[in-house]
Amino acid sequence: MAGLGMAGTEPEPGPTEAGPESTEPKPDHDAAEPLTALSLPAQLIIAVGIAVAAVAAAIHLSAAFLAVSPPNTLTKRHGAAIDDYIYPEFERVWKLFAPNPLQQNIAVQARAEIRTREGGTATTGWRDLSAQDGAAIRHNPLPSHTQQNELRRAWEFYVGSHDAQERPQGMRGSLSEQYIRRIVMLRFGGEEDGGAVERIQVRSATTPVAPPSWSDEKIDTKTIYRTLPWWTVTTDDIPEAKSR
Repeated sequence: MAGLGMAGTEPEPGPTEAGPESTEPKPDHDAAEPLTALSLPAQLIIAVGIAVAAVAAAIHLSAAFLAVSPPNTLTKRHGAAIDDYIYPEFERVWKLFAPNPLQQNIAVQARAEIRTREGGTATTGWRDLSAQDGAAIRHNPLPSHTQQNELRRAWEFYVGSHDAQERPQGMRGSLSEQYIRRIVMLRFGGEEDGGAVERIQVRSATTPVAPPSWSDEKIDTKTIYRTLPWWTVTTDDIPEAKSR
């Protein structure tokens, strides 16, 4: 009877028979606190920050799109405001939907008026600065970014901020003149041909690219010069003087 009583009684499961305990971490309610649990001022600050960021992104993308898009009603009415925002930090040199490959060779040249050791003045010949950059780039597998773009972009900066009478348009025009003067004096140095440089003059030589032999297009390949007025050199334009 005792044996039957023991056989009919189900043993209670021990700790080893209850199965492995769960190892999943309990959720941290403090770390996963939703935004709705924040105070009202905190929610307002976050909402305002998101709204300001969204508006700023929309303005930037819209201005960048209008700057490279073909002329339209908005660009004609608000073109000056768009240019003030885009240039020079976000400038692009291509036009959306209407690419216009450059079909001209533009060389930037400069000459100097120097004060000789005898006290007189003399004028140097024209020095082709673009040709110097081209010679340094040609056959160079790793050309310098400065040699490729500095002088070219400086000239585009000047042309885009001056009218046909070489009058600067706003502060950007004056900055472009100063920029070109410093580039030229960086190439010339404080002295040229044994004399101190007192004034410099810059010009561009634009030569249209001839059409291919199979084309019927007729283009005048005569070089056209755009000569700027003489600029007086100051100590701010001479790299050696500024480094002292």
